[in-house]
Amino acid sequence: MRLVINGDERTLASATLDALIEELGMKGDRVAVELNREIVPRASWSATALKDNDRLEIVHFVGGG
Repeated sequence: MRLVINGDERTLASATLDALIEELGMKGDRVAVELNREIVPRASWSATALKDNDRLEIVHFVGGG
């Protein structure tokens, strides 16, 4: 499926948002996701189906000092 992630078009196999985060190798507790201009609560990721041409913005939090 074709998705636009942070402005870049990518072809990925994930059917749900939580599967996408795993496929991208990200830690779910350290990211926030916007799907088609709507923030998706982490508790809803497994029930959030992705479809062709969805647009996502994924923000990865990094700690440090």
